[in-house]
Amino acid sequence: MSSSSSASSTASRRATRAPTRENARSKRMVTPKELASAVDQVDTGFLQTLVGYSARRVSLAAIASFLPRMAAYELRPVEFSVLSLIHHNPGITSRQLCSVLNIQPPNLVGMLQRYEKKRGLIERRPHPSDGRALGLHLTTAGRQLARKAEQAASQNDAQVTARLSAAERRTLLRLMEKIYL
Repeated sequence: MSSSSSASSTASRRATRAPTRENARSKRMVTPKELASAVDQVDTGFLQTLVGYSARRVSLAAIASFLPRMAAYELRPVEFSVLSLIHHNPGITSRQLCSVLNIQPPNLVGMLQRYEKKRGLIERRPHPSDGRALGLHLTTAGRQLARKAEQAASQNDAQVTARLSAAERRTLLRLMEKIYL
């Protein structure tokens, strides 16, 4: 390496290390008072205009109390949904469950096997109109569990929407359905 190339390389390294006025300003320490002030002034106004943000916040609030309620029945939210759909739609197929709940078939297979073989909650019967399909039905134990879990889910819903009137709750459900149905 030549001395001129070495000198220009060293000069360029020094130039990149030298603090600029902008870098010096951005490295100023924030005082605890400024930090507290910034936190007190969080503006979520724009986010609150977004349906997705509000839906997610509602979902987080609802799921926080739903999880412990369903844990008593050894059910996760999607498992509860599957059990409830089978309860209200005896003979539903796994394909229909996947479509309604927007879940992948491999994810449903293991769940149904646990319901059937380990927990004795469902049984499969030949579908009346499709010889290749099996309809899913709850056993007596499955129906009992579904009733108890649905009652707990209804109590959870009442708790989460306690600040709404009955009419407001119906309106909220109707408006949300307009988005996802």
